[in-house]
Amino acid sequence: MFDIKDLYQEVIVDHNRSPRNFGKLDDADTTLEGYNPLCGDKLTLYLKTSDGKINDIAFDGSGCAISVASASLMTDAMKGKSLHEAEALFSAFHNLVATDDDYDAAHLGKLTALAGVKDYPARVKCASLCWHTLHAALKGQNTPVKTE
Repeated sequence: MFDIKDLYQEVIVDHNRSPRNFGKLDDADTTLEGYNPLCGDKLTLYLKTSDGKINDIAFDGSGCAISVASASLMTDAMKGKSLHEAEALFSAFHNLVATDDDYDAAHLGKLTALAGVKDYPARVKCASLCWHTLHAALKGQNTPVKTE
């Protein structure tokens, strides 16, 4: 019998094994590092923005499967988004993984694959590291982001 959790697990495994948008963006106009001391996840996020829009986004680094999959899914979701849309998606994702509130699966798309991490509080930080790094970068922060 088909289980939606199996599909979500497949999405996470796929994005961990073959992360999208992985690698340095040499012409990035914003670069910010993120670090999860609890798990050891480290990433550098690269953004290329203009006219209030994310034209390109990439990441590199190392981390657990949840961290890498989340960064891969996030960068896929953010390409072409306005900065306002990116902030709204950040809020929706935070709601998905950190609260018991209802979420709009249609709005979040493949990101809903990470909904199960809220059942494992230590893993929420793994999934949200890239998101908090993006949020800080969009706010103009230039000091590394830590989840502790």
